[in-house]
Amino acid sequence: MMTRIFLLFLLMLTLVEVNASQSVQEVRSSATQDATRVVLDLSGRVNYQVFTLSNPHRVVVDIADTQLNGKLDQTALQQGPIRHVRSGARKGDDLRLVLDVSQKVEPKAFLLPPKEEFGHRLVIDFPGVGTSAKNNQPVARQPVKSTQTKHISKTAPQSYRDVVVVIDAGHGGKDVGAIGANGTYEKNVVLAVSKKLAQRINAQPGMRAVLTRDNDQFIRLRDRTRIARENHADLFVSIHADSFRSHHAKGSSVYALSQRGATSEAARLLAEKENAADLIAGTDIDEKDEMLRSVLLDLSQTGAIKESIAVGDRVLRELRGVNQLHKQKVEQAGFAVLKSHDVPSILVELAFISNPKEERKLKDAKHQNKLADAILGGVKAYFVNTPPPGTLLALGDTKHVIKSGETLSGLSHKYNVTIDSIRSANELRNDTLRVGQAIRIPQHVGG
Repeated sequence: MMTRIFLLFLLMLTLVEVNASQSVQEVRSSATQDATRVVLDLSGRVNYQVFTLSNPHRVVVDIADTQLNGKLDQTALQQGPIRHVRSGARKGDDLRLVLDVSQKVEPKAFLLPPKEEFGHRLVIDFPGVGTSAKNNQPVARQPVKSTQTKHISKTAPQSYRDVVVVIDAGHGGKDVGAIGANGTYEKNVVLAVSKKLAQRINAQPGMRAVLTRDNDQFIRLRDRTRIARENHADLFVSIHADSFRSHHAKGSSVYALSQRGATSEAARLLAEKENAADLIAGTDIDEKDEMLRSVLLDLSQTGAIKESIAVGDRVLRELRGVNQLHKQKVEQAGFAVLKSHDVPSILVELAFISNPKEERKLKDAKHQNKLADAILGGVKAYFVNTPPPGTLLALGDTKHVIKSGETLSGLSHKYNVTIDSIRSANELRNDTLRVGQAIRIPQHVGG
């Protein structure tokens, strides 16, 4: 009789283990003035989903086949916009966490593999919403005035950080830029596209955008590059709209810095026009800005220019699907706003605002979305293939050799990554896989 009871007890333990194969061992949070981060320490890799609800604002985290160990420390978790955290079982064996937040947030979630003393972790970031040290109230980040140097969580090894992309909406304030055939100001359309691009970058796990301006204000060229340096940018993207005396000129272009003169007369003239932006404020950057005038074009800048051309090629490739290209390759000239020692920097001319047809497109929100998507596609493709050391994108990816019958959707389910992330990591033009083909599985992209 005792033997039967003991066997029944062992069976019950086995069933409990099967019903909850993973566990959340601890939930912790931290906040700075620029962001809030929640970390779930896990016993192993999990499948999860994160989404938001409104009225009231909530962030819901569903984790399959997982249970919560212990109780939630509400006092410790009340960071940034988080006001309360609840937990409960869902569909029997699944865990649901509900974070009550004080305002609308756009969470970014991703899994981190074991590293040193840390095990598997599910990280949920609220970029742009942090805590004010004075009143403990959530505050939205001011991109232009940001002095944050690195986007690093205190709860993760300091080798991990987001890739930082500084987006520079050209012109602004009293500098209206080019004026379209029907009176459209360049400063307005490039700001609209820049904001859309920033939203898309911030939605990518492991990436963060900083805008040099998020409203109609004048910013000197040297201050735009300063913002990139202060935020330790991994890429600087300056957004503009071209113009020409002929209304027939059309198409998109991408430019990089040149050390030895422009690659074409048109590129030289464009650089001179863009470099004259500070003259509107009564200051000639060539005479007053020592940093730009005396910048040393050394080997580090040579490397940055090489990488600028590489990312520019990617962006051009994507823009080809949205608009006709004015130049089929990346052009180079002495753009002052691109002069940085070690940051890859490109200048994107979306289209010719002096062309009435392209002017109408530049004003159209749907076309602006397409342009932002194209630039994002090029930037993502570049960073997936050449992730900066020490970033989340540089975490060790899994190599997988395709076997007979395997599909992208099957790999997506197996590794808990999106199909798009696999496509992007391997530059796949379609969903066809070859037996024996070796592909990269980007582990850092979750959900």
